Amino acid sequence: SNARYVGALVADVHNVLINGGIYGYPGTRTNPDGKLRLLYESNPMGMIMEQAGGAASTGTGRILDVDPTEIHMRVPTFLGSMDNVYELDQFHQYYDDEEETMV
Repeated sequence: SNARYVGALVADVHNVLINGGIYGYPGTRTNPDGKLRLLYESNPMGMIMEQAGGAASTGTGRILDVDPTEIHMRVPTFLGSMDNVYELDQFHQYYDDEEETMV
């Protein structure tokens, strides 16, 4: 198993489509909404991934279901197979619930 990361969204998504795996650009403490822009980065790649039989998520829901509130809105982005993205969403849900009970 090789982890390949080019650093260019289109090339990395192409690699996931050809070889499988998952592409992730999560939110961080300094950028909680991630760095990829919804309208012209995450949505187009999400549409391609879904049309190829995969899934596209923000970690909490489907990217294509996000209603933009501004033109340069950013979202955490995860792209890959339905199984991989579903598992990642479950991970986020479990740990988000755990954080809420700790507060």
